[in-house]
Amino acid sequence: MMKIRIALVDDHSLFRRGLMLLFSSHPDIEVVAEAASGEEFLSLLEQARPDVVFMDYAMPGLNGAQTTAQALERMPEMKVVTLSMFGDNAYYTRMMECGAKGFLLKDSEFDELVEAVKTVHEGGTYFSASLLASLSNSLKISDRQPIDEQDRLSEREVEILVAICRGLSTQEIADQLFISKRTVDKHRANILEKSGCKNSTSLVVYAIKNGLVEL
Repeated sequence: MMKIRIALVDDHSLFRRGLMLLFSSHPDIEVVAEAASGEEFLSLLEQARPDVVFMDYAMPGLNGAQTTAQALERMPEMKVVTLSMFGDNAYYTRMMECGAKGFLLKDSEFDELVEAVKTVHEGGTYFSASLLASLSNSLKISDRQPIDEQDRLSEREVEILVAICRGLSTQEIADQLFISKRTVDKHRANILEKSGCKNSTSLVVYAIKNGLVEL
């Protein structure tokens, strides 16, 4: 089995070295590059060719979103995981727009980093549980609508989507909107079909990326 090749992009050397030390002992993951800036990472991208990149947002020069956009233009198959801190909510929307697939807090446990690497490498989307809870609590319905008319969600579907993203159960959504659980389940199925999502985590990404909700 080939190892998953990862790169670390962060302007704090101690943080990068700590991650390198942790990943050095993992049998399925190999750190093939590290960079202190977006410019440095882009300069070594072709040679390193990582499968997954841990990307900080706030860096001197190119920020994480700018670096992600340029890197994915060159290597669209690469997966980007954002590493950030609480209070950086505005960054996540920008990173999603640029193609990031994972979102973690810098104080996440190592096991969660490994899970994120494997999940995005296999084509999924990963939010840390604590970050998802933080973002979900601040979500609100946006005035914008998806560009694709064919996939436009109804007003009720948007309401239910926001409730799902906030972590409410089917019964809680039904009680809040004064509808039956069966109706909620039907709307949820329609939302998943229109969005192409498979779970609540993917729905959060879809909702923010398409401007249906705001942070």
